[in-house]
Amino acid sequence: MAEPGSKTPSVRPLGSPGADPEAAEAAAHREGEVPREGALAPAEDAAEVQLQQALDVAEDRWRRVAADLDNLRKRYAREVARERENERELVASAFLPVLDAIDRALEHAAADPRSIVEGIRALRDQALAVFAGLGYEREDERGVPFDPARHEVVGVVDADGAGTPPGSVAAVVRPGYGAPGRQLRPAAVTVAQRQGS
Repeated sequence: MAEPGSKTPSVRPLGSPGADPEAAEAAAHREGEVPREGALAPAEDAAEVQLQQALDVAEDRWRRVAADLDNLRKRYAREVARERENERELVASAFLPVLDAIDRALEHAAADPRSIVEGIRALRDQALAVFAGLGYEREDERGVPFDPARHEVVGVVDADGAGTPPGSVAAVVRPGYGAPGRQLRPAAVTVAQRQGS
């Protein structure tokens, strides 16, 4: 106890009534006491809360972006399937006149057998027109220079006997369809070559 008239303040024990908890904590820090393990200072606790909130926001954004990407993939797959179906419908409808011509040719075949040949020619012309309309022109020219992008060699013949210059297409075995950059198939051809080359 302090003597009456002395200027030193009286100190109460921490657990006694009337003790100020903030003053006790400040006194403990001044005396070099280490806070309990796991206890955070108020500034550290606030920073941890802020970091956790930022992490939660980032995780929520990530989940939303992942869901948006998944929805985009599904929508793209549906659109591709729809476009493929539209293209199939377009091609099938382009061949309807060909089927109609076949039906007409068969109806007239019994009356005039020669009409079958004319009907087949008309069918071929219609089918070629359909292919041309789709961007696949027929490639069956003879005498043109051999082009590996347009032609597939299936044989070689003597240039003198073929009547075409060497290195050119002597005969078309099977026509090709399309242009070099967009080809259904190349033309199968025989190529003229000088004898002994």
